[in-house]
Amino acid sequence: MLARMANPASYRPAPGTIPTGPGVYRFSDPGGTVIYVGKAKNLRQRLNSYFADPAGLHFRTQTMVRTAAKVEWTVVRNELESLQLEYTWIKQFDPRFNVKYRDDKSYPWVAVTWAEEFPRVFVGRGAKRKGNRYYGPYAQAWAIRETIDSLLRVFPMRSCTNGVFRAAKAAGRPCLLGYIGKCAAPCVGRIDADDHRAIADDVCDFLAGNTTQLTRRLKNQMLAASDNLEFEKAAVLRDQLGALESATERNAIVLGDGTDADVIALAADELEVAIQVFHVRAGRVRGERGWVADRADDSTLTELVESFCLQLYSDPEIEISGGVPKEVLLPVEPASGDALAELLTDVRGGRVRVHVPQRGDKRALLETVGRNAAEALVLHKTKRAADLATRNRALEELQEALGLDAPPLRIECYDISHLQGTEVVGSMVVFEDGLSRRSEYRRFLIKTVEGSNDVGAIHEVITRRFRRYLDDQASLSGEGAMLVDATTGAARKFAYKPSLVVVDGGAPQVAAAHAALAELGIDDVPLVGLAKRLEEVWLPGEEFPLILPRASEGLFLLQRARDEAHRFAITHHRGRRSASMVESLLDDVPGLGELRRKALLKHFGSLKKLRAASVDDIALVPGIGPRTAQAVKDALATTEPTEAVNTATGEITT
Repeated sequence: MLARMANPASYRPAPGTIPTGPGVYRFSDPGGTVIYVGKAKNLRQRLNSYFADPAGLHFRTQTMVRTAAKVEWTVVRNELESLQLEYTWIKQFDPRFNVKYRDDKSYPWVAVTWAEEFPRVFVGRGAKRKGNRYYGPYAQAWAIRETIDSLLRVFPMRSCTNGVFRAAKAAGRPCLLGYIGKCAAPCVGRIDADDHRAIADDVCDFLAGNTTQLTRRLKNQMLAASDNLEFEKAAVLRDQLGALESATERNAIVLGDGTDADVIALAADELEVAIQVFHVRAGRVRGERGWVADRADDSTLTELVESFCLQLYSDPEIEISGGVPKEVLLPVEPASGDALAELLTDVRGGRVRVHVPQRGDKRALLETVGRNAAEALVLHKTKRAADLATRNRALEELQEALGLDAPPLRIECYDISHLQGTEVVGSMVVFEDGLSRRSEYRRFLIKTVEGSNDVGAIHEVITRRFRRYLDDQASLSGEGAMLVDATTGAARKFAYKPSLVVVDGGAPQVAAAHAALAELGIDDVPLVGLAKRLEEVWLPGEEFPLILPRASEGLFLLQRARDEAHRFAITHHRGRRSASMVESLLDDVPGLGELRRKALLKHFGSLKKLRAASVDDIALVPGIGPRTAQAVKDALATTEPTEAVNTATGEITT
């Protein structure tokens, strides 16, 4: 049975029951999951607008109202309480229909691995790790790399990878950076851990903006060396001071009064809004980020600015940019007036001023940020104008072809991978609004099925995924569905029910997935299979497949989801196969048990790297002595790499 959407009239509050005062409201779907949170000065007027003629609503608002099955509200006393409650609910429920500001690109950051014995500095992107200190994000990767290069001339801390560090330590010789003075070479004992951490602390001070004291200290040391007739030392300090000033000049002062502020500007049209932020600390731009979002309703610019601030300062990663600053400069007054400043004051634990600069350096900087936002919107529309229309068309085509009551906003696709029945794994990828959502991807290690049984493996994966969904639904409190577990604090990644399930395969795979759903009592999740041979779409219980036109955007979206699930499954399978191969090759090595085999794999990461390692490198692994290392090397030398063919893909692997 395909999913049915609720009729808004079925849950519309009775006339006169909605209060006319200010408050916060939330819409929930039939499973109790909160899908939208909003606030209003007049609850009755705002909520009644959702139940007016659907033709007058924005398309996404129509979808939200038809997806919901219940609306609730909480009356508050003033605008501040309304804003605080909206901030809390958005952070708690992560409603899917609230505006989502997406980074328009991936920004680089600088990380210092403070938790390591000898911290290293590097430029990276993506997810952050616990135990590291992060600075940025920065607008240009090349600029921050040049800054780090200049900085290492002054503060020669370690910047090499763990592999290079271990290799240099084993060889007793530093790498090139140690020879040219850009690293203090702790790998060979030129400096101890405490002195190296002091250098790393100076690097962190510079990246945090504390450059004045560093410059003053180097000048004093240079003058003292000159007075003591240590001219060579004074010349070295002079060069270091020049390098530090060069690195500092790359980030010139933009606000002469040393202000800590976030400067926020936006550019919008009828369909989209681009927002740009400059993070200014101690008068210098320490980070820059941009976001782009679809305009999901008819919100004014003041409402857009306020909703963005709520999302920005509820993001845990805002701490990387220095947290909530003393000032927030906006292009327009927020919708709630002074209430936003009071809320941010509570979040920061100190006074925060939110205002619109009218003249001077701050106004000029705000205009610069505004130009950046306008350019970002133009660039985004150039790249994705056609793509946005294409994605909408694809979802509408799938809705029509599959007989769905609404476009499939959340698609989950499943695939199975194995090599001649060994190391069987499954994958789940998620597409929301036609775009992949990698944070929702999941891997499955098949437990109950052996051999080349794709049908049985699909049955197991679907069963496990939707049993978790049912468990999450059963554990939700009566106050509403939370996406965060109240006990562990972990995100409920399986709490959402998909709009469409796609399995890689034909009628047998679809039948297995349908049987798994039926056994769990789930009959409202649409299901299809996509067969590779002729790109046929199979539906449960149908004797013949559905043939979509080759030029169909809906078919292209299904293909993208299927191919992504296949790629994700293959990647997982290769990792497990490599681990299994290492353990099988080393089974007969004397004195090498299961724990030591796992230690070898963890240390080197792959069989290829283990083969290339020397006996001395292998002996560095904890628990592996010289004799065992030699035995491992001999065992690997007697077994040449072999080729195998993946029967599912025809792919040759080593």
